[in-house]
Order: sequence, then C-alpha cells, then structure tokens
Amino acid sequence: MTAGMATEIHPAPFLLLFRNGGIEAHRHLTRDERAQLARRWNDWYEGLAARGKVQHGQPLELHGRVVSGPRGEKVTDGPYAEAKEVVAGYLYLSVADLDEATEIARGCPGLPLGLTVEVRPVAAVSPVLNEVCGRPPAAAERAG
Repeated sequence: MTAGMATEIHPAPFLLLFRNGGIEAHRHLTRDERAQLARRWNDWYEGLAARGKVQHGQPLELHGRVVSGPRGEKVTDGPYAEAKEVVAGYLYLSVADLDEATEIARGCPGLPLGLTVEVRPVAAVSPVLNEVCGRPPAAAERAG
C-alpha cells in the first residue's frame, strides 16, 4: 500500500446478546431510577444508530418456548424470567472488528445491574457444518 492511502474497512456483522438476572435485577429501582435507566438505554442505542454501528435490535418478551430432543419432541414453556441466563434482547451491529464490538458492549447501560453482554461475530455459513464437511475456511466463505 502506498504511504498516505487510507485503508478501507469493511464492516462486519456482530451480535450482542443481553443476558440478565431476570426481573429481580430491576425490582429494587425506584420509578425515577427506572426512567433514568430507560433514557440511558435509549441514548446509547440512538448514539450507536447515529454512527451507523447498529442495524437493529430489540428486547425479548419474558415468555416463550424451548424446543429440544432429536426430533423436537420436547416442548416446554420457558425460558423463565427468574432464570439468570435468559436472553433479554439483542443488537445487530455493523462494526470493524471484535474489538470494536467489545468496546460497544462495555458501554451497555445494563452492566451495573448485573446484565451480561455476549459478543459474537455473525458467520456467513455454519462453522460447525464447515468442520463436519471438511471444507477449508476459504471454500466455506465462497459457499455463503
């Protein structure tokens, strides 16, 4: 590369998964504290959106179903809001790399309440199937 030329950075997709301690993590907050927390979340999201870093994101309802078993034969109500590892929501980011996605996660307004943020790159194709099929990474990328 010639000196002085800017390096073009292609954004990569990352997912932030928010996991919380359930409703109990927020129960101790006063009405004003809940309102302040909501404003911090909105400001954080809007700031990311204004910079083109977040594509979309949503909180998730507290109820749903869990499907398991080899043929999906086991269906149970859940996950439960009381569970500590419930996925509470997500953000789909478009950023330079894992470091930038991690730095964004570190600014999450829910961290002081015990919420955790899982930072994951979004794969173009399944890395598990690539491994099982024996496809090299370059071939796997072309297949997507």
